[in-house]
Amino acid sequence: MSYSAFIEPLDVWSFRGNRVFGAAGSWGEAVMPPPPSVVAGALRSALLARSGVDWQAFADNREEARHPLVGLPDEPGVWRLQDLTLAMRRAPEQAVEPIYPWPADAVLSDAQVRMMRPQTLPQELRCSQSALPQLPVLADGGRSKPHTGRWLSAQGLRQWIAGQPIAPTEALEAEALWRVEERVGIALDPLKRRAEDQRLFSLQAIACHPGVGLAVRVHGAPLHEGLLRLGGDGRGARLLPQAIDWPQPDVQAIARAGRAKLLLSSPGLFPQGWLPTGADVAQAGVGVSFELHGVRARIVAAAVPRAQVISGFDVARRRPKTAQRVVPAGAVYWLDELQATPEAIQRLLDEGLWPSDPQAPGWDPQRRAEGYNRCLLGLWP
Repeated sequence: MSYSAFIEPLDVWSFRGNRVFGAAGSWGEAVMPPPPSVVAGALRSALLARSGVDWQAFADNREEARHPLVGLPDEPGVWRLQDLTLAMRRAPEQAVEPIYPWPADAVLSDAQVRMMRPQTLPQELRCSQSALPQLPVLADGGRSKPHTGRWLSAQGLRQWIAGQPIAPTEALEAEALWRVEERVGIALDPLKRRAEDQRLFSLQAIACHPGVGLAVRVHGAPLHEGLLRLGGDGRGARLLPQAIDWPQPDVQAIARAGRAKLLLSSPGLFPQGWLPTGADVAQAGVGVSFELHGVRARIVAAAVPRAQVISGFDVARRRPKTAQRVVPAGAVYWLDELQATPEAIQRLLDEGLWPSDPQAPGWDPQRRAEGYNRCLLGLWP
C-alpha cells in the first residue's frame, strides 16, 4: 500500500551536489530537488527512530536490529520510496500539487510548447545514437531560442500522459518556486572542537517560496506527522501526511494503442548506460528490444539529457557511497510494437525499471529502496 505526504521547509535547505567542497575558498553548489536517496534516508531514519532501534546494532547489520519494514542496511525491507517531486500548496486549505521535471521531448519557445517526434533520418546524417533507427526531431518553421529551467505542473504532466499538447501556462519557472542564497561556512576541528583557522568556504542554500516544498509517496509503511532533519546540516522540515492526486497513466488506453512514450520520473541507474533496464542491444540499427515485467516493445528513439553523477554518504558504514552516472529525470524513450496487458503495464509502473530477478545485472536493493528508476508511460499520438 502507498502513502503520501507533503514535506514543508522550516528553514533554508542545503542539498549539496556531487562536488567535494569544504577546503579553504571552495564553493558548494546546491541542487534542487535533492536526489531521492536524501529524502529516503530522512524518512527511513524517522521511521527507525519511532521504533526505538538500537542505532549501533542496526549499523552493524545485526539481526536483532532488523526492522520489519526497513530491514537492515545490507538487506532493505519492503519499504521504498515511490515518488519524489517538487510540490506547491497555493493555500493552507488547498491540495498539494506535484511539480515534475520538464520532459526532454517538449520544447517551450515563443509562448508555445512543441513536441519532438521520432523520424528516420538519411544514412548521411547518422550519429552516435546509431543503436536506434530514429531520432527525435523538432519541426520548426523558423529560428527560436527554447526556454530552459522550466518545471511542469501536474496538469501539464496529465496532458503529456494523454498525448495532448502541453499548455504553455503549465510551465513553471524555478524562480517562482525557490531562490538561491549564498552562505559562508567555516571548517571545524573535531578534536579541538573549535573553528579552524583560514578555512572559510562558500555554499548555496535553497529558500523555498511560501507553499513550496516536496511531495513524497512511499510503499510499505504509513507516514506520520513530525519533524525531519533533511539534507546538509540537518535543516528542519515538517512531514505532513495527506492525500495527493498523483498523475496516473491510462493503462487500458496504452495497451490498446500498441505504442507509448516512457518518461523517467526519477534518475535512472542502468547497467547499459543511457539505455533502460530491459533493453537488448543485440538488434542495433533496427531498434532496441525492451522486455521487463511482462511488457515487450521496441525502443525506436530516445531524448536523453546529459548524464548526472550521484553519490552520497553511507551513515551506517561511515563512508561515501560509490559515485555513479545516472540518466536524469525527464528523459524520454519511444516504445513501438508494444505488447502488454494493462496488468503488466501497471506492474512496470509499480516496480520501476528494475530487473525482476535479483541476480540480474543492474539489481541494487539499496538504490531501489531509495526511489531510483521510477517511470511513467504516456500515449504516443
